[in-house]
Amino acid sequence: MAEATTAPGMVIVGAGHCGGRAAQALREADWAGPIHLVGMERHVPYERPPLSKELLTGGTFAEACQLRSLQSMIDDGVHLHTQRVSGLDTARRCITLANGQVLPYHRLLLATGGSARALDIPGADLPEVLTLRTVDDAQLLAQRLGAGRRLLVVGGGFIGLEVAASARRTGMAVTLVEGAARLLGRAVPADIAASVQALHQAQGVDIRLGILPTAIEPRQPGGVRVHLSDGHHMDADTVVVGIGMKPAIDLARSAGLAVAQGIVVDATLRTSAPDVFAAGDVAEFPGPLSGQPMRQETWFNAETQARVAAHNMLGGHEVVHQPPWFWSDQFDHQLQVCGEPALGSQTVVRELGSGDRITFHLDAQERLVGMSVWGLVPRCLKEIKLARRLVERRISASPAELRDPTVKLKALATGAAVPA
Repeated sequence: MAEATTAPGMVIVGAGHCGGRAAQALREADWAGPIHLVGMERHVPYERPPLSKELLTGGTFAEACQLRSLQSMIDDGVHLHTQRVSGLDTARRCITLANGQVLPYHRLLLATGGSARALDIPGADLPEVLTLRTVDDAQLLAQRLGAGRRLLVVGGGFIGLEVAASARRTGMAVTLVEGAARLLGRAVPADIAASVQALHQAQGVDIRLGILPTAIEPRQPGGVRVHLSDGHHMDADTVVVGIGMKPAIDLARSAGLAVAQGIVVDATLRTSAPDVFAAGDVAEFPGPLSGQPMRQETWFNAETQARVAAHNMLGGHEVVHQPPWFWSDQFDHQLQVCGEPALGSQTVVRELGSGDRITFHLDAQERLVGMSVWGLVPRCLKEIKLARRLVERRISASPAELRDPTVKLKALATGAAVPA
């Protein structure tokens, strides 16, 4: 192994949202030593939510997604390395880059994220078949959207549905296929999934459930023909595959760290190796409510875990305590999920009117462990914020109170439920 070329500092592998925010948090916490941020993308760290929405429809541009400008990071003394990491030696406390440079670390953060899962069928590597994970992916897809064109979306999860909604906004003909019997898997209650489906269909998305592509072949003069598991086929100009993410755990595994569905960490984001932390999409951490291992591929998780990791890299012992939270914007509606709904033994629906609703998830002690919301944001934003606060505070409430729209959610947080 080559000799180290710099003094030990804070090294972050993964220059995405989580890694970029962790570097910023280290400086804000007065770490004065070197910070090395290593990633494969040519872009500075950026936020991912706009990739499937505003960046596709022309509502924003790539630079607006950046966490910080390149110059501000340079001014902050953050050393950016656009390199692949070829090795991690926890005994020698260093990483080796593909160009042979060795970076010793005082503390190391693995924020390696992951890659979009690809289809494993003939024709999946055709140029008309795209995934969406990076700014470059979004910019390529945006060039292929527009009226008069045909898009096939594979996958009825959040990415697939957001891409479908964005493509319809550009006037594109959109078909979405999902292998399961309903959209959004176990992420939301069945009634909310049905409402999401109804909105998409009302907006012109052709949704086909229980169907998967079996093969893709090129057509002349352009586009592809997609063969489906029901024996039919359809022609499309572009196919977008949104079937999940594969966490980047190979570096950690090869270095002997504990890995499972992600890089295994404790509640302080420490891995099984001394002075090595993991955070963001790749980290498998104890759920704040259940204590059971989980991964979260969300903006909120990247933000919160980046700051927890930075604090603990500096000697702290902060734990990940905030319940998971994420949102998805589709057309003029928003879906939000907070907490760990799977822990609920009963659900209570609070109708807000005009199809907007909050589904509360309670455990056997009638403690709120999750909430799922679907609605037109301007109409129900206040109620959404209050519902999330109830879950974050792990309030106990009776099903009758939660169901009754005349009982103020704000009052439930104080333990004094009163009619509206």
